[in-house]
Amino acid sequence: MTVYKALKPEAEQAATLAVALAKGQAVNGTSTTNTAGGAAIPSFLLVPVAVTVDNIESTVVADGFYTAAQICTADYAAACATAGIK
Repeated sequence: MTVYKALKPEAEQAATLAVALAKGQAVNGTSTTNTAGGAAIPSFLLVPVAVTVDNIESTVVADGFYTAAQICTADYAAACATAGIK
């Protein structure tokens, strides 16, 4: 199992935050992360997804992060076939 956060929503949210901050606008609807020094940093936290054999195609492969061919190398071909990953 590994943890995955979709890159497109993460990048879109980062761009939205950057533009708002550059324009001096308030950033609403976000979380606040506190640094060790006590500074409050506006942030948007995505919920990570636990990637398993049951959802690898609908997450990592569907988002284009990796192709099934890149995952199902010779070392993992049998496991991919058993799991139905194409």
